[in-house]
Amino acid sequence: MRVLFVTGGGQATVFALAPLATAVRAAGHTVFMAANHEVMPAVTESALPAVPVTESPLRRFISHDRQGRPVELPLGRPVAEQGEFTGRWFARMAAESLPALREFTARWRPDLVVGGTTTYAAALLARHLGVPYVRLAWDAIDARHVHPGADRELAPELARLGLAELPEPDLFIDVCPPSLRPREAAPAEPMRFVLGNRHRVLEPWMYTKGEGLRVCVTAGSQVTRDGGHRLFEFLTRAVREVAPLDAEVLVAAPQALVADVRSECRDVRRLRAGWLPLDVVVPTCDLLVHHGGGVTSLAGMCAGVPQVIVPGADMLADAARRLAGYGAAIALPTGDDRPDAIGAAARQLLSVPSHTARAGELRAEIEALPTPHDMVPALEKLARG
Repeated sequence: MRVLFVTGGGQATVFALAPLATAVRAAGHTVFMAANHEVMPAVTESALPAVPVTESPLRRFISHDRQGRPVELPLGRPVAEQGEFTGRWFARMAAESLPALREFTARWRPDLVVGGTTTYAAALLARHLGVPYVRLAWDAIDARHVHPGADRELAPELARLGLAELPEPDLFIDVCPPSLRPREAAPAEPMRFVLGNRHRVLEPWMYTKGEGLRVCVTAGSQVTRDGGHRLFEFLTRAVREVAPLDAEVLVAAPQALVADVRSECRDVRRLRAGWLPLDVVVPTCDLLVHHGGGVTSLAGMCAGVPQVIVPGADMLADAARRLAGYGAAIALPTGDDRPDAIGAAARQLLSVPSHTARAGELRAEIEALPTPHDMVPALEKLARG
């Protein structure tokens, strides 16, 4: 069986698909992964054959339309508008990726195409080739409000295929824990989330907790000092607000930001910062504080660690509220910048044992789900027709 995995956007989209791709490959099948050029290092470091499909930077798809005209970012707009915007920029990336994907598959024809949540090129390519299409959820964030924007942006490509909207997948694999799935979510095969990652040589402190509290703070892999200024401010403020807990604070951030983080948080006594593999460090922590990223949230769920979430966008808020409703997190308002809001939420989570207990129950639920290895027979059956 030949399987083409298509992903793209940030490197987290690669890490979310890599475990299933690796399981398929380990079962003896041939696997390639296609994505935008920017994330090729994440693909190759996941030990997967990498196929670049567009050299345009991710920022271009977000900030400009197909004609190169600037588009207004929907900051502070209603969730529906943010969903429309997100669907459209993912669709623009899909449209630019399609020519390279068609050229590649004219030489190497897959039996099956697997795409991430909003990797719309996967659906279009599978229909073009006449092969089954599998959608694999990247995270526990409900993206149904995003797809209509993609339908509208991709109207020309869909028309050429005789379609009015994107085709539904032949199989939808969802990594959202069943307890957190919306009641109206599309039918899906559940799969245990396994966090892929870019790893580094481990040091004992990464996998061994010392005395006292340990808190992990992150704003994801896309944060920068300039382009991701709001996320950087959140990151450093969160560090300063949890510092009075007298906790060891682990800051998971791009290595290029380490000096800036240390400068802004110079008064924090027990601080470690840099590119940290979350699948290694989060299980050693008592608390995870973050911006609501889907992969980050699932990393905390898999580790059984309660979370303080300050969604960086309203689109992320619903998933955060569902986790808080379960009892395993506190979700603050989107972009909440009230003084000590994060610190107060952290103290509440750590002082009420039920939060940690609920986080542990969620971890047990995830661990009982089928693994990526268990999903391989379903893909084989689909490819055979």
